[in-house]
Amino acid sequence: MTEELTLTGLTTRPAQTWGGVRLVPLVRDEPIEDLRLDALLHDDPGLDEDARPDAFRGLDVVEVRPRRHYVSYIPHAFVATWTSDGTPAAAYGTQLRDPAKNGAPAPRRMPLRFHHSMVRREARNRLRFMPQHLAMEGYLALHFGGPEIAWEEWSRRAIDRGLSPRAEEAYTGVQVRGLADALRVFEIHPGQCGAVVYAADALAAAFVVPHPADYRALHATLVHDLYGELIHHYATLTMPVPDFRARVVDAEVRSLADLRAAARRQTEEWAAFHDRTMAADLLGPGYTRRKVYTMGRYRLSRFLPPFEPQRGNHIGELITDEDGRLAYLKTFRLSQSQVRRGRLLNDLAVCEWNLAATAAALGVTEPELGLRIEDAGFGHLLRQDVLDHYRAHARRSGRAR
Repeated sequence: MTEELTLTGLTTRPAQTWGGVRLVPLVRDEPIEDLRLDALLHDDPGLDEDARPDAFRGLDVVEVRPRRHYVSYIPHAFVATWTSDGTPAAAYGTQLRDPAKNGAPAPRRMPLRFHHSMVRREARNRLRFMPQHLAMEGYLALHFGGPEIAWEEWSRRAIDRGLSPRAEEAYTGVQVRGLADALRVFEIHPGQCGAVVYAADALAAAFVVPHPADYRALHATLVHDLYGELIHHYATLTMPVPDFRARVVDAEVRSLADLRAAARRQTEEWAAFHDRTMAADLLGPGYTRRKVYTMGRYRLSRFLPPFEPQRGNHIGELITDEDGRLAYLKTFRLSQSQVRRGRLLNDLAVCEWNLAATAAALGVTEPELGLRIEDAGFGHLLRQDVLDHYRAHARRSGRAR
């Protein structure tokens, strides 16, 4: 079953630009009071005390199953605090805290934190989860077990180990040109609870929190998030993007009320254009959502896109209430190569990893499908003699690479 991703409960405000970076504010008319987010920040061993940034980082090792671990570089974690009776919940220490105890300097080493899950209950009404890594874990675990039937084309490694190990490449926000400067100079709107980040007007990420105070505390963490190869490339090579400019026809303004009405129309037109056009690849149907944790009346979920080529595909996690109102959202845009890998794995899984059936469903020959599997980085899953046969067939057909 697929679901739709919407920005229910949020209103789009006019964008601000800095070079090739565009930031679109998202505001709430009524903040969510009974769910709050806080940053749990990790130590960074590579920096002196005086040179440390606003956030500390660490290496996280998650036990996926016995004797199999998922290792990831964690810039920061979020802690969700909620109440069971709907009363306001205070953010638990919305300051960035040094983990050193009693004023002693933090250890100059990479801390290893072993967790049984990307989501962990810290207390009765407190939940710790890894932003973006919760979603990336879902993408990396996509059909992680590999072939469920031992078809003769698959190697013994594919049957025994599946897609392990699996790795994907991403860039931190400090490597995205102009993002750090943009976050420093952009104005935070009254009631702002989120933002949509663009690089060269390509949608890079969306970030939503329950309360304006949470956003002010977590605004700077966007520079420590992960961004895909396309976003890094666009930010490096792009020219400055045009700013939003309101245009009011002088002849239509006869009073201050007319001017307010014209300004309101401009704001509404911009919001409609953004939601229908600029964010069209993110907002809409086709997402596969999986619940991860229930927190009172809230549900933490992660989602995967339909893996449609030649459009933006985003993975992420979100928190919604029982009415579907969006409380939290964090997204990551996949590269086209990541989209192709995800689509290929889905196609294989639908056909029970039968190469002949999958090739027929895709309208290609079996050797062409085999070479697609190799191009996607999964060639090691095929038996060597089978892969050599597919390459020889391509040479005879004049499609050798």
